[in-house]
Amino acid sequence: MTRAPKEWLKRHWPPLRLRTILFATLFVVAALPGVGAVFLRVYENTLVRQTEAELIAQSAALAASAEALWPGASPMSARGKVQPEASTIDLSSTPILPPRPAPVAAAGPVSADAVATSERLVPILRHTGHTTLAAIEFLDARGRVVAGADAGRSYADLPEVREALAGRPETVLRRNAGYRAVYLFEWLSRAAAIRVDHARPIIVDGRVVGVLLVSRTARALFKGLYEDRINIIVGVLTILGILIVLSGVLSRGIGRPIEALARATRSVAAGGGGGSVPEAPRTAAVEIQALYADFAAMAEAIDRRSHYLRDLANAVSHEFKTPIAGIRGAIELLQDHDATMRAEERRRFLANADADAGRLTLLVSRLLDLARADMAPGDPDARSDLRLLIGRAAAAARLDVSLDAPDALAPVAVPPVTIETLLATLIDNSARAGASAVEIAVTTDAAQLSVEIGDNGPGIAPGDRGRIFEPFFTTHRGSGGTGLGLAIVRSLLHASGATIALIESESGARFRVTLPVAPTREA
Repeated sequence: MTRAPKEWLKRHWPPLRLRTILFATLFVVAALPGVGAVFLRVYENTLVRQTEAELIAQSAALAASAEALWPGASPMSARGKVQPEASTIDLSSTPILPPRPAPVAAAGPVSADAVATSERLVPILRHTGHTTLAAIEFLDARGRVVAGADAGRSYADLPEVREALAGRPETVLRRNAGYRAVYLFEWLSRAAAIRVDHARPIIVDGRVVGVLLVSRTARALFKGLYEDRINIIVGVLTILGILIVLSGVLSRGIGRPIEALARATRSVAAGGGGGSVPEAPRTAAVEIQALYADFAAMAEAIDRRSHYLRDLANAVSHEFKTPIAGIRGAIELLQDHDATMRAEERRRFLANADADAGRLTLLVSRLLDLARADMAPGDPDARSDLRLLIGRAAAAARLDVSLDAPDALAPVAVPPVTIETLLATLIDNSARAGASAVEIAVTTDAAQLSVEIGDNGPGIAPGDRGRIFEPFFTTHRGSGGTGLGLAIVRSLLHASGATIALIESESGARFRVTLPVAPTREA
């Protein structure tokens, strides 16, 4: 049912800037109380209740005057604890009755005591009505009008009068038969066309002797807004000012930093590199500052990876060029001189081509190993027994391998195959360099194991030490070295949070490997 409206809204939704969305959101939130005051009748209900409270106070004072003026009434005294009379009407729930009907004819004369009281009370009622604009009727104990043009006629059938004759004050809402719209949007007001009627009993010596029927039109909504226009205008301007300030704060904390990050993203996409990412503004939100830091790290990693891929492509092109040129040369010689070439020369050229093809096959295989190492995800559950793996590598080595390590070694959070590849590569490199012995020393702390692996070979030339981890760099190309072993080892270790580095040594080559300790099974 809601899918069609959603699709229509998506198609017609205009492109909006983040600042516009922020300001619109704040404006709507700020306007909600005002909209609720009008459309939920909060303000209007307050006006109607205020009218009821005024009628209650007015009728209470007049009823007390009538009780004091009543013939033969005992002197008035306090009626116990002070307790204000609460409002009883609500625009959202109180029913609105028809306009008050005219009083009906009633049999019998009006009470003599009521007539005597009215002679002194009616002038007070009229003077009060001129000031408060309330219509006031004085009824006797049977609901008959005591004075005025309707004297002797009865309001006893009105529900509010019946309640008052029973000794209970009562307020009702009635439609105003004489209402005519004055304001353009007055149809929004529910209270504009109603009157508030309040009936209050007059009690003398514990019995109801009469009723005061008071009514008045509630203050109109738009009239109330007009009378409070200064306060409303000041409040609206204050809210708009606060909205502008908050919009500026949110713009500096969210909008502008995101726009700057978007520009940096386009710069990185165009090849600007990680250096084009600006620092996070100090006014930015904490989460956006973290986003800046993460984006800068990502851009740096992308830049580093792009340089790595470019260098790798150049190295691959260079490494593949030599064996391919050798194979093509052998083929051309065989094509041009096959008829005159001796069998021994043909076999030599074919052997050279086969050797070059073998090297290409080996390079492709090692490149696949390097790609797998670069893409290998870390295994959070990996655990390896370092002492056991060193023992296996020593048993398979062609040279002497010794171990210096504490008796108890914690398991490391590195897959066994990574440790095996590390040991096999370093021991094989030592053997190719002419070393006869490899020494492995292990030191431990709470978070990691530090493994130093050194040999007694000739070592690495100072000029080559900065390039030994570059793909395809090797000093043993003649003996079949591809220059990918250490690059593969470093990638495998990096995937597990481990590191490898060449360190200074008085003789031979020495590497330091740091391996993270695996968490205990209980943890």
